[in-house]
Amino acid sequence: MERLTGIFADGIGAAAATSGILTQLQGRIFGLLYLQPEPMSLDEITDELQQSKSNVSVQIRGLVDWQLVRQVRVAGSRRDHYVAATDFWRVMQEILERRFRWNLRQVLATVAEAERGDASDFERGRLTALRDYFIAVDVGLSAFSRGEPMAPEAMRDSVVSRIPIEDGTRSDKRVPPTANLGAKE
Repeated sequence: MERLTGIFADGIGAAAATSGILTQLQGRIFGLLYLQPEPMSLDEITDELQQSKSNVSVQIRGLVDWQLVRQVRVAGSRRDHYVAATDFWRVMQEILERRFRWNLRQVLATVAEAERGDASDFERGRLTALRDYFIAVDVGLSAFSRGEPMAPEAMRDSVVSRIPIEDGTRSDKRVPPTANLGAKE
């Protein structure tokens, strides 16, 4: 493997390992493919990365599932060949939709279930603030996915004024988003 490709593949692998979405090997495979002018076969990828064919095959299936890699046909070859995605807008839309939106909606469903219970005013205030925040983030992610501008300040300002403060009341003043981080529960 060329030095530049090796540095890039290893760096993307390290970033992937901490992403919570991809494995280190998936990052290395993507990094390798991204710098290739032509599609690579599974055998070529395993040789370059010095990994087993079965391991690379499993990792590539995950990359295909995330739409980071596509399988392509190469004339005159019966082998599977792969190329890296280059439409990062689409890749980020996929990641946001499949990873983060699912988590947001899980939190919203949990809040809705908790709100059906017998909550104190303090608890209800906290649940409302959490729900409002996650709805604002969900709206922002929807705008991002559609390629529309997001205004994080407007999203934050619409929610921050309703965050319960330490005594459980709501504040009509605009408080910095970090103001309640040290509050005791």
